[in-house]
Amino acid sequence: MSTPSVLSDRINNLSESATLKMTKLGRELAAKGVNVISLSVGEPDFNTPAHVKQAAKQALDENYTRYSPVPGYPELRKAIANKLKNENGLDYDVSQIVVSTGAKQSLSNAILTLINPGDEVIIPTPYWVSYSEMVTLAEGKSVFINTTIDSDFKITPEELEAAITPKSKLFMFSSPCNPTGSVYTKAELEGLVRVFEKHPHIYIISDEIYEHINFIGKHESIAQFDSIKDRVILINGFSKAFAMTGWRLGYLAASKEIAAANDKLQGQTTSGTCSIAQRAGITALEQGLETVQEMKAAFERRRELVYNLLKDIPGVKTNLPQGAFYFFPDISSFFGKKDAQGQIIKDSADLALYLLNEAHVATVGGDSFGNNNYIRLSYAASDDNLTEALRRIKAALAKLA
Repeated sequence: MSTPSVLSDRINNLSESATLKMTKLGRELAAKGVNVISLSVGEPDFNTPAHVKQAAKQALDENYTRYSPVPGYPELRKAIANKLKNENGLDYDVSQIVVSTGAKQSLSNAILTLINPGDEVIIPTPYWVSYSEMVTLAEGKSVFINTTIDSDFKITPEELEAAITPKSKLFMFSSPCNPTGSVYTKAELEGLVRVFEKHPHIYIISDEIYEHINFIGKHESIAQFDSIKDRVILINGFSKAFAMTGWRLGYLAASKEIAAANDKLQGQTTSGTCSIAQRAGITALEQGLETVQEMKAAFERRRELVYNLLKDIPGVKTNLPQGAFYFFPDISSFFGKKDAQGQIIKDSADLALYLLNEAHVATVGGDSFGNNNYIRLSYAASDDNLTEALRRIKAALAKLA
C-alpha cells in the first residue's frame, strides 16, 4: 500500500516545465564532456546592453537597495506608459501598470486574479508550456483550439466562436508566438475582436513579450481595439527585447480594477520586484531601440539560415516563422520508426530525447506545447552552432528506420 503524498494536490497536479527539463538534461550531458548544442532554451544569446548594465551599477551607487513599491517604481511605470503610447498608440495611466518579477509572474498573477475553479480558459495550440499549467494552478479548465502548420498556427474567428461556452472566462495567446513564431496581423486580430464583442464575459490575455522580434513590420496589439480594451490584459517585459532574461523584469497593463487586483495579489506573495533591475529597466526604455534592432537583424539572418537547412531534411515539414526566434517543424513522419537499439519513436518527446542522445542537440518536444507532431527549435545561437546542429539532426534522423 502506497503512502499518501504529503504534498498538496495543487503541486502534484502540476507538470514540470518541458523547456527547463530539456535544458537541464542537455547541461547534464554536457557536464559529462559531451559537446551538446542547445536549441531548447528560450533566451537571446546576446548580452544585456552596456548602457542598461551601467544603469544598474549606478542604481547600486545611489543606494536603490530597499523595498520598492509593490507595483513598481512610479518612474518605471511612467516609462512603460510612455512606451505603450509612443510605440503602440495605447493610452494607459500609471495606475494601470503593475511591474512583476518577469512576464511569467505577470501572467500567473493575471490568471490567479481572474479565474475561479471551473472557469474555462481558451488557449490556441501550440502555446507556451506554462499557460495550461498556470490555469491548472488556478483550478480552471483549459480549452484548446488546435492549429496546424498549414494555417501558420493561427486560429480563425469561426474557430474561436466554436470554443466559447457560458463557462468561458479568459482567452490567452501570444503574438509573436512562442513556440511557432506566428504573428497576427491587424486584420486577423480585428476578426477575433468581432467575436469578443459578442461575448462581454470573456477577458483576453495578450502575451507580447516577443513584440520587437517581428519580421513583418509593425507590431499589432489586440489592446488597440477600444471595444474590448478594458478586457485586455497586456503582458510584456524586458527579457527578449533587451536580452535581460536573468534580470526578471516584466509587467502587465490592464483596467484599473484588474491592475489593482494584481497589485493586491503581488503584495501578499513577492511584493515589489528587484529594485536594481527596475532602475535598469527605466534606462532600457528611455534610451532607444538601437541594440534591439541589431539583435533583430541577427535573428532574421539566422531565421533564413535555419529555414533553408530544415527544408533540406527529408521528412521534416516547416514553415517560415514571422517573429520570435523559434521554428516548430512537423516531424510526425518519424513516428513509428526505430533507432539503432530498436527503440520505437512514439511521439515528439521520444524524438527530442533521441536527438539529444544521438545528435547531442537539445530541442523540446511539441507535446508540451499542445501539438505532439512537432518539435521546437530555438535559433538563439551562433550561425556556426546552428549549421552544425542542423547537420547533426539531419544525420540522426536519417539513421531512423
